[in-house]
Amino acid sequence: MLNLKEIHKQIFELNFDSDEVVFNDLALNVFNYQLQNNRIYNQYVLSLKINPQSITHYSQIPFLPIEFFKTQQVVCGNNHANSMCFSSSGTTGQITSKHVVNDIKIYEDAFTKGFELFYGAPSDYCILALLPNYLERTGSSLVYMFDKLIQASHHPLSGFYLNNLNDLIKTIEILKEKKQKTILLGVTYALLDLANEDIKLNDNFVVMETGGMKGKRREMLKEELHHVLKNKLNVSAIHSEYGMTELLSQAYSKYDGFFTCSPWMKVLIRDVNDPFSYVKAGKSGGINVIDLANIHSCSFIETKDLGRVDYRYRFEVLGRFDNSDIRGCNLMIQ
Repeated sequence: MLNLKEIHKQIFELNFDSDEVVFNDLALNVFNYQLQNNRIYNQYVLSLKINPQSITHYSQIPFLPIEFFKTQQVVCGNNHANSMCFSSSGTTGQITSKHVVNDIKIYEDAFTKGFELFYGAPSDYCILALLPNYLERTGSSLVYMFDKLIQASHHPLSGFYLNNLNDLIKTIEILKEKKQKTILLGVTYALLDLANEDIKLNDNFVVMETGGMKGKRREMLKEELHHVLKNKLNVSAIHSEYGMTELLSQAYSKYDGFFTCSPWMKVLIRDVNDPFSYVKAGKSGGINVIDLANIHSCSFIETKDLGRVDYRYRFEVLGRFDNSDIRGCNLMIQ
């Protein structure tokens, strides 16, 4: 019998120096648990006619196409009374993904511990979240995450901003004067709107974009976007956050567009012509994500993002498959 409490503990004990064997053993344990307890995942694996007992490495584990989250409840067992359901963004008429989270504490542990590994304690920062389109709808996992991080910052000026750029600019000027370490997170088009207000930041600010024009502006190549934001906001680098409704963990990029996963995540790049094989480092293909924190749903997701990994196991997002819906993290293919 799998001890879920022990698995939870082991997942968040992983760090950037953890042995690959430890990750592999955890991944296999999670796979077997989800195979037995997640009806949708079980049916998908059975349809592939794969013998689960033959799987000895995480790269052999079947990855569930992300489209299942649009039509099915991808959850282990039944919904708990205190479960939460997050939903993806989408344009009118689109079917959005739904992710039932039976244990919200695991999500909170995942994004808090992940943030701390990359940036340190939230209490070291003032956190400003410029997320108008996310705040205008319900069910955003990104809003939930940053609401908790804002609370954990304990800074009186931390908070969300919708379209009130003048208030945000006044707050920024106060923080600049106080030389307060600040994280300014924003959806892409909103950060561009702010940048056009001729506001200059300083070295105490981390600017983090979540991607997405939401039809407000033309799509831009990542390099062009970051060049514009760096020049207009007077910062040396633009950080990025990679996550999605169907996952519980995040990856972060601090300067060059390559993301590093939280230690309980891994990204594999599948061949676009053969989804059950993988390409070598440096080659582009479809992004598969292992998220061990997503233990009560599915930890093995085949996304519709295109990307590549480098020789240091970092990954870059290049765009989306042509036949996939436009989502918040959409970028033009280079």
